[in-house]
Amino acid sequence: MIVYKDTRRFTANQLERLFLSVNWESGKYPKKIVKAMHGYDTVFSAWENDELVGLVCAMDDGIMTAYVHFLLVDPSCQGMGIGHELISRIKEHYKDYMSIVLIAYKDKTGFYGKCGFDLDDSAVPMHITKL
Repeated sequence: MIVYKDTRRFTANQLERLFLSVNWESGKYPKKIVKAMHGYDTVFSAWENDELVGLVCAMDDGIMTAYVHFLLVDPSCQGMGIGHELISRIKEHYKDYMSIVLIAYKDKTGFYGKCGFDLDDSAVPMHITKL
């Protein structure tokens, strides 16, 4: 049974395991991720027993725009509706905002489309990565 929580309390091992399960390079820096959790405005997580199996984090400006920084679901639990539930919680939390924005990997745009997000062909994601 999956249990959903609104918490920022995670161990380095829990975050490292989840991030590395989806092959995210940032999983190699679990202490930084633990610290980062406290900087997000909104964090929802999914748990199976005591194991962290899903996580969504967002930042916002307090009234107009929320930015979903990441959504992760352990591959062994994908297809169970966890990602949809986490996004639903974000959408409900930010229902009075003018926009909720995210950057999706190209192979995940179908999933986010099913969650109500639209592609914006007028914008291009840009970044500087120092991993």
